Amino acid sequence: MTVAAFAFYVFAFVTVAAGLMVTVSRNPVHSVLWLILAFLSTSGLFVLLGAEFVAMLLVIVYVGAVAVLFLFVVMMLDIDFAELKGEMARYMPLGLLIGVILLMQIAIGVGVWKVAPEAEALRQAVTPAIPDVENTRALGMLVYDKYILLFQLAGMILLVAMIGAILLTLRHRRDIKRQNVLHQMWRDPAKAMELVDVKPGQGL
Repeated sequence: MTVAAFAFYVFAFVTVAAGLMVTVSRNPVHSVLWLILAFLSTSGLFVLLGAEFVAMLLVIVYVGAVAVLFLFVVMMLDIDFAELKGEMARYMPLGLLIGVILLMQIAIGVGVWKVAPEAEALRQAVTPAIPDVENTRALGMLVYDKYILLFQLAGMILLVAMIGAILLTLRHRRDIKRQNVLHQMWRDPAKAMELVDVKPGQGL
């Protein structure tokens, strides 16, 4: 067994085990830590595939930002885990049903999976040869040259989804005072101030 094959099996085993521990762990903080381990081992698999740029993106974006954000949110929020477990027990039958359906779909997909003889040639036809162009430049040529329209449409869809999520969760509470800049700019100076003639010794 070569060193690359041994490293692949190690990274693959760690990724699967960490993903399993993410769902099995009772402590949410431990789940986030297992998730970080899964991300790191997945980046190792990308390095073995020759996609160093994607591996660094996975480490910087997901481990350095998303997973750490999850960790801080879980640690800072005062969450009643007993209540969450009670709610989870209520929806356990539905979750088990969905899990069984997903496992059946995966089994069906793996059962009919076949290796196409022309798959390797089709994959190599998408990107140029590695000795000719670096994988970062090849990825940029694909995303920003060949598939620029799809890339921009995906960005627009994400932008619309973000705006929709903000609008759906926005709640205007009337018991909170908010600054109205237009109301301040359009106020009448005659009504904005009131001069009171206070006589000495009488007060207001």
